[in-house]
Amino acid sequence: MGRATLRDVARLAAVSPKTVSRVVNREPGVTDAKVAAVTAAIEKLGYRPNLTASSLRRARGRTATIGVVLENVANPFSSVLHRAMEDVARDHGVSILAGSVDEDPARERALVGIFAGRQVDGLIVAPASSNQGYLTAEILAGTPVVFVDRPPAGVQVDTVLIDNRAGAREAVGQVVAHGHRAIGYLGDLRSVVTARDRLQGYRDALADEGIRPDPAHVVEDLHTEEAAERAVHRLFALDAPPTALFTAQNLVTIGAIRALRTLGRQHSVALVGFDDFPLADLLEPGVTVVAQDPWAMGRLAASLIFRRLAGEYWEPAIHEIPTRLIARGSGEIRPAN
Repeated sequence: MGRATLRDVARLAAVSPKTVSRVVNREPGVTDAKVAAVTAAIEKLGYRPNLTASSLRRARGRTATIGVVLENVANPFSSVLHRAMEDVARDHGVSILAGSVDEDPARERALVGIFAGRQVDGLIVAPASSNQGYLTAEILAGTPVVFVDRPPAGVQVDTVLIDNRAGAREAVGQVVAHGHRAIGYLGDLRSVVTARDRLQGYRDALADEGIRPDPAHVVEDLHTEEAAERAVHRLFALDAPPTALFTAQNLVTIGAIRALRTLGRQHSVALVGFDDFPLADLLEPGVTVVAQDPWAMGRLAASLIFRRLAGEYWEPAIHEIPTRLIARGSGEIRPAN
């Protein structure tokens, strides 16, 4: 079977070739239903637009672009990752093309497909899907691929990670060391591998001290500030609320802080967050966090791409960046009794 064409995609999706072209080029005016149909047909047929004749191509068949697929470029963590990658790319005369997946596996695959169709020189992916085997063709074709923040499944490529489980264990250990035993957990979507690792680190820290977590104090599937804020209000409506909180994602931390301030509990409930965020040190009390280093992660991920492009070879490996506990006051609040 030959390479799928735009007309093949149009036929399978029951739309016109023009509609397929508009979806591929992310032009406005196409209904959500048609975008979904075209995206599904592209994935099923393995269609890749042929842009090799476009003005993006340069000497040696390169396009001077790197495709970057992030969770959400508006999130402070993702934006620092993006900026660090951009700085490394600029030093090489290369531009970054970036998109957000918003924890949507279909969007991840669609973005990768768009970037691959534009013949990017390399791909950096923070995955949302449970299997990235769809990247095999790109990897076999020689496109350098690096995963960042989350490990891949179904492919073996370089991966830049932190030890989420150990970082969460240290975060919870901080409030345990200050006398807390009723510690709430507020976590991201349970479909996110880093969220699962951080929950396990929370459990590890409590097990270290012989503390059995109260199931009512464990709240998962929070992905926005608003959801976290509502969850904290529910926790403190319980007959036996927690005396400390571990918030396992920066937006969750921000929502929790807002709720504690509304409740007037910001000076009586300890809080340690995973991920730093802007102005965390200027709040009262300052927010204690286990900080990742997205700048180091982004620079390392981009540098691995350029080393591969320069012809270096090594077996794909996990490249780990350490976390750092920053004590600012909120995690050092002791329980009232």
